[in-house]
Amino acid sequence: MKNKMYALGRLKTGEMNKTEKAYAEYLESLKQAGAIAWYRFEGVKLRLADNTFYTPDFAVMSAAGTMEMHEVKGHWMDDAKVKIKVAAEMYPFRFIAIKAKAKKDGGGWDMQLF
Repeated sequence: MKNKMYALGRLKTGEMNKTEKAYAEYLESLKQAGAIAWYRFEGVKLRLADNTFYTPDFAVMSAAGTMEMHEVKGHWMDDAKVKIKVAAEMYPFRFIAIKAKAKKDGGGWDMQLF
């Protein structure tokens, strides 16, 4: 029998899942260390086309003032990759995909720049 992937229930707007909460804690540690100046969960909504929007998980301002959009995923679906790629072509921000590393692999975060 083939394993199927099922969608999980969506959280309310503004609510973080477990991975996003862990990443918010990581961002807070960077802020306290002075590596970033600011971050906000779901703080930016970008228009990609008529009736098509992309809301990055985190808008982040580096200590140097560069704006970045961070997308935190446990697993990437094709539509999410398409949206982040389209947004990266349209907007002058750095777009970074964040994926949690397994604890058995040392934990932390894998980052991919778009």
